[in-house]
Amino acid sequence: MSDDTSDTTSDTTSDTTSTVPDPIDPTTTDAWSTLTSHDEGLEGSLREWFDADPERAARFTHDAADLHVDLSKNLVVPETMDLLLDLAREVGVEARRDAMLSGVHINTSEDRAVLHTALRRPAGAEPRLVVDGQDVDHDVHEVLDRIAAFAEDVRSGRWTGVTGKRIETVVNIGIGGSDLGPVMVYEALKPRADAGIAARFISNIDPTDAYETTADLDPETTLVIVASKTFTTLETITNARLVREWLLTGLRENAALTAEKEKEAVAKHFVAVSTALDKVEEFGIDPANAFGFWNWVGGRYSVDSAIGTVLAVALGPDVLTELLAGFHAMDEHFRTAPLEKNVPVLMGMLNIWNVNFLEAETHAVLPYSQYLHRFPAYLQQLTMESNGKSVRWDGTTVTTETGEIFWGEPGTNGQHAFYQLIHQGTRIIPADFIAFATPERPLTDGDQDVHELFLANFFAQTKALAFGKTEEEVRAEGTEGALVAARMFSGDRPSTSIMAPALTPAVLGQLIALYEHITFVEGTVWGINSFDQWGVELGKQLAKQLAPAVAGEEEAIAAQDSSTAELIRYYREHRA
Repeated sequence: MSDDTSDTTSDTTSDTTSTVPDPIDPTTTDAWSTLTSHDEGLEGSLREWFDADPERAARFTHDAADLHVDLSKNLVVPETMDLLLDLAREVGVEARRDAMLSGVHINTSEDRAVLHTALRRPAGAEPRLVVDGQDVDHDVHEVLDRIAAFAEDVRSGRWTGVTGKRIETVVNIGIGGSDLGPVMVYEALKPRADAGIAARFISNIDPTDAYETTADLDPETTLVIVASKTFTTLETITNARLVREWLLTGLRENAALTAEKEKEAVAKHFVAVSTALDKVEEFGIDPANAFGFWNWVGGRYSVDSAIGTVLAVALGPDVLTELLAGFHAMDEHFRTAPLEKNVPVLMGMLNIWNVNFLEAETHAVLPYSQYLHRFPAYLQQLTMESNGKSVRWDGTTVTTETGEIFWGEPGTNGQHAFYQLIHQGTRIIPADFIAFATPERPLTDGDQDVHELFLANFFAQTKALAFGKTEEEVRAEGTEGALVAARMFSGDRPSTSIMAPALTPAVLGQLIALYEHITFVEGTVWGINSFDQWGVELGKQLAKQLAPAVAGEEEAIAAQDSSTAELIRYYREHRA
């Protein structure tokens, strides 16, 4: 997947010792003050704005790589966008973007660079990226080459289980970014799984997850990937031990595995995505079969790192390469496009407008593609773990509302569930609609092209949200009395439409990177560090401390607050 980087290649060495400037309070900027006045004086409706400006759709539509993005149905006029871009400039979005891409330690709370974009730089990219003395490009492609070689061994049948049978199922054990990303990408690109190898995923420490995932598998044909950078993640290592016991028990029963062969069996059926080689080896995995990544890769930004090993095995290294190329195409758009045409910046600033000026609290992501059914869940971690913060990167309290509650389901399922609230509820819920011109599985119902019927719903929903239905239109249909109000739609419900030719690996990479950069833009405006997650830690620490109490240690139970103690006692009394 790459060539070795020549020592004669020019390089860019980042000055990571530079002090990260303090965040600029957005509420103190001229742009914020002007936006506030603009919001208060903004008049008209989407109907009126479209009628007054025949070029509105063209004016608010932009292309980024293969994505075609229509922002025209948002509650903005051209002046709004100009002011939002003024705000982006005043808070330093461009400078912070460039600092991130060059390897400056913008993750201040952990003193780390933020270089997920380096994971998808093509081999031989110029100038070469050297950060903290590390030749990042060389190291990234060295790991990618090892993953590709391993995946080809498994896919070709050269790598077999301990009994000599081909691998038919690869089980990925991880949690958070080590699970949500691989699951989402595998589900999205499942039609490309062409080697007769299926992927399954275990994440929850609920023992039923491990049980149900492995219940119908043959241990002789199962390969397990344990994905944990430190190899200490409680859920992952617990599940890894459960699956190891399942595998060894099954091999003893089905293949007459002897005790002497158990060590070899673990080494043939388990690999790791980790840098803790001592712990990997202690578990029984050959350290030669451990694929690492670096502390400048956050978990929720890691699907394009070695965390994607399961994807290389199930879908193939070529699919992974195309996925990475899609990521990089969006990175380049984000890096080079002027702000007026920079789709991640425009969408990020629209989110600022919706949250901080229109007071929206949630954001729906509605893919009109069943293959993207896990995309909203993936974005929940990306956006809410990144920007669910109340402290800025200099340690001071934020001065605005931050973060959005991301949620969603594929169309048209959502239409028959929660769209009622989006259309006629009392809350503004901005929504991103995603669709593809060419379906993966084209089918017809008689003479009806079902994908066209599907997309008719896609187009209809954004139109209905934007323009609604007036009293006159309702009455013109013959409705009278109390039913008139019930059948009216106010319109002016903001939405963004994202389309692409097809759901290819490259397009999926572009979609993921688009939302990564949207998240970055919002975090920069709010002055928060989007790349740590201390809010995840407290509950994990307390869970370990509570384990003795849950196991029945009375002294430990007595040390809890009354609610926790009573809940534990209830559990102890009712555990069958």
